[in-house]
Amino acid sequence: MIRDKKEINKLRNIRLLAMDIDGVLTDGGVYVFENGQEFRRFDIKDGLGLKQVVAKGIQIAWISAGVCKAAHHRAQRLGITEVHLGVKDKSSFLEQICQEKDISLGNVAYIGDDLTDLAVMQKVGMACAPADAVDGVKRVASYITRAPAGQGAVREICDLLLHTISDSK
Repeated sequence: MIRDKKEINKLRNIRLLAMDIDGVLTDGGVYVFENGQEFRRFDIKDGLGLKQVVAKGIQIAWISAGVCKAAHHRAQRLGITEVHLGVKDKSSFLEQICQEKDISLGNVAYIGDDLTDLAVMQKVGMACAPADAVDGVKRVASYITRAPAGQGAVREICDLLLHTISDSK
């Protein structure tokens, strides 16, 4: 739930939706086969939401401390080109992306779920968290989804952005 009208106004100015991958786009589980190969589960509805947001002119960036090859495959299918894995300092990295794209951090919404996302969440215009994020992240989030990670949380935020864009026209 959006806490106040200022937050709604922030949504109208979002130009970049950035997010973590594990625990945001996925349910946070790491599935490991006996041969050691890992895989992740992504939600189809999140993917459609991301495509719709891109169609309205909002850019997307995935930034993860982890290294998940499946993320590149999923992003490619969605047409997302800003996929950055193995990022240790997400906050500085996002600042670099924003500088390259000439986007103010105030015009960024970021979705994070765990402590490695706190620093970046405190710098952006709109900090969001899935319902099952850790408590420290929920405390700094302006918006907490009803849906858990990997089960429509990203779609919920996409729909919120789309609704806000259509209301402002």
